[in-house]
Amino acid sequence: MFRVRVNKIESTRDLDGNLGKRIELLEEREVNPYIVRPQTDEAKMAQDIMQALQTQMPFLPQRQQMATPKIILFLTEHEYDSLGISFDVNQVYEVNLAAQSIKFTKV
Repeated sequence: MFRVRVNKIESTRDLDGNLGKRIELLEEREVNPYIVRPQTDEAKMAQDIMQALQTQMPFLPQRQQMATPKIILFLTEHEYDSLGISFDVNQVYEVNLAAQSIKFTKV
């Protein structure tokens, strides 16, 4: 079981010209910020400056999670409706792969 976040939903057409959707799901993983160690003094200084700026200016994004591409669904409108899930951008789902099936559960 793993978690994915809906990153993008686009309108598309299949090879027969039928309207459909392209749904991009990104895997969500917690990343320990102390794992990434800069190799050079310059990189260490840049990392320290960025951390100081993020502390002083809370509107700057802080990278707590890393997202990597996991699943891209290409579905016709009929297939999307048959799936019975209304995907929304930034919605998180748990994905369970078992018994030759994929199950999405909204978190």
